[in-house]
Amino acid sequence: MEKKLQMVDLHGQYLKIKKEIDEGIAAVLETCAFINGPQVKQFADALASYTGVRHAVPCANGTDALMISLMALGLRPGDEVVVPAFTYAASAEAAAILGLVPVMADVDPVSFNMTAGNIREVLTPKTRAVIPVHLFGQSCDMEPILSLADEYGLYVIEDNAQSLGAEYEFSDGTVKKTGAMGTMGCTSFFPSKNLGCYGDGGAILTDDDRLAESARMVASHGQKVKYRHSVIGCNSRLDTIQAVVLGAKLPHLDEYCAARREAAAYYTRALRNVEGLDVPEEMPFARHVYNQYTLRIGCGRRDELKDFLEARGIPSMIYYPLPLDRQEAFCRFSRESASLEVSRELASSVLSLPLHTELAHWQQDMVIDAVKEFFKQ
Repeated sequence: MEKKLQMVDLHGQYLKIKKEIDEGIAAVLETCAFINGPQVKQFADALASYTGVRHAVPCANGTDALMISLMALGLRPGDEVVVPAFTYAASAEAAAILGLVPVMADVDPVSFNMTAGNIREVLTPKTRAVIPVHLFGQSCDMEPILSLADEYGLYVIEDNAQSLGAEYEFSDGTVKKTGAMGTMGCTSFFPSKNLGCYGDGGAILTDDDRLAESARMVASHGQKVKYRHSVIGCNSRLDTIQAVVLGAKLPHLDEYCAARREAAAYYTRALRNVEGLDVPEEMPFARHVYNQYTLRIGCGRRDELKDFLEARGIPSMIYYPLPLDRQEAFCRFSRESASLEVSRELASSVLSLPLHTELAHWQQDMVIDAVKEFFKQ
């Protein structure tokens, strides 16, 4: 029986590591160590080792990771934090919740990512931090961003929710994992991410011992010693069962990323010369891990193509149909002082095709044939 085409196939991925997952969860159920079981620290240590940082601080989700990082850095209400206008709401939301001012910057039309040039356009004396988002699986161009941050004394908080496993190459040949280059890095383990758990989860990455300790305190109600609250914090934990799932999947992450890259290359070979669309481009400094495979559709035909695919039983997704500067929630909290033309154009033209670790070529051929048929009309 042929499998139904899906944007993400979590069940197929689970079946390949079912024994390890089931035995790990059963062990937690036997001990009932549902909160802060030993598997949480084991996974945190493994994640730190994988990403090449000194500390990985688990928490409840990726948005909490961003908020906890901003709190650990001691930012104050009114401080400005630069975020891309074309991304998910979490980066700006985490800042706004704390009374910080999310400042919307535009993005590059090819990589979809915020650049040092975009950031420079919106800097003011109130700017304290930047949140480069490694969107869709591809690293931002971090070397110029880090140089700019050093020039202006800014914190860099990498939003790595969609790009865990991606890499960046510096001009001297040094290669680092995304999330491991800035002051702090944040990631999400939402089920559809490249490394996803079976619920919610997140983590903060840093090489700074003091910031790691501060993040741990903030995530535990502001306490280092139980019932001694040193700072105002929150309650944000990674459940032991989710740590078991992540611990089983982490050794396969490079394999998962390779499968995504291979599927993306298959799409690109078939669609690169189709007139009316632009395939995603890999930047020379980055190893893309394709959390999404996102096309740009020309001539205002994006929604028409989506409907065409849907009529043929082919799923697709629009990430993101409205840039952050046009979201009602941020009108009172954010600031923009530069053109956001690219972000607005992308919001009206991008479409993501099915891409996951279990995707078969025959399934991709269905998608490719339908896309080509549409553009022949």
